Amino acid sequence: MHAGVVATTFVVAGFVKGVTGMGLPTVAMGVLGTLMLPVQAAALLLLPSFVTNLWQLFAGPSVSALCKRLWPMMVGIVGGTLAAASFIAGAGGAWAVVGLGAALALYAVAGLLAWHFAVPARHERWLSPAIGALTGVVTGGTGVFVVPAVPYLQGLALKKEDLVQALGLSFTVSTIALAIGLASEHAFAADDLGVSLAAVVPALIGMWIGQRVRGRISAESFRRWFFICLLGLGIQLMARAFV
Repeated sequence: MHAGVVATTFVVAGFVKGVTGMGLPTVAMGVLGTLMLPVQAAALLLLPSFVTNLWQLFAGPSVSALCKRLWPMMVGIVGGTLAAASFIAGAGGAWAVVGLGAALALYAVAGLLAWHFAVPARHERWLSPAIGALTGVVTGGTGVFVVPAVPYLQGLALKKEDLVQALGLSFTVSTIALAIGLASEHAFAADDLGVSLAAVVPALIGMWIGQRVRGRISAESFRRWFFICLLGLGIQLMARAFV
């Protein structure tokens, strides 16, 4: 894999995250998944995802309150990811690529159709760990963190800043759980850290650029084209299993 392709991918992925507050692992997995196995792409994005999400998590004042509220979801994410990590690490084979494509396509369709639902407070106690576990299974199987965590967090009626932090918390925990899961399946070793570390700088540069231009572009138009591109990537990845 040419270093320039990887660097460009992470600049673009970081830019998307800088503008929208999410999307780095999703874009990176989508693009790199067309060029390498999902498990290789997942190992490559671990450190860039961790660093940028940690930055996002601690950029506001509500970390402790969010952790206290969302810890059952985070426990579910860890459990689901560890349980499913063997799929992306090798047991799933070509179907891991199909799963990655399906996750990207589903997320893109949900974004394009602007699916929104409200989560009643009385259901949050049981729904939070269930959504976390399902998100973990998708993460362990595909390397994508967003389904169904993002729609669920959007349904909690959080303030804008709290939502951005909650996404950062969810993605950070997902990244750590995925790293542990890949390591336990011998699909990620200490030697891989150097390659992943090299992708951090391009991701941070892209994120910084995205944050700088966030207020100068139409967020709605940007998100629409972002989801259209994700949908195309998802369809392309699913089609690879049948050609």
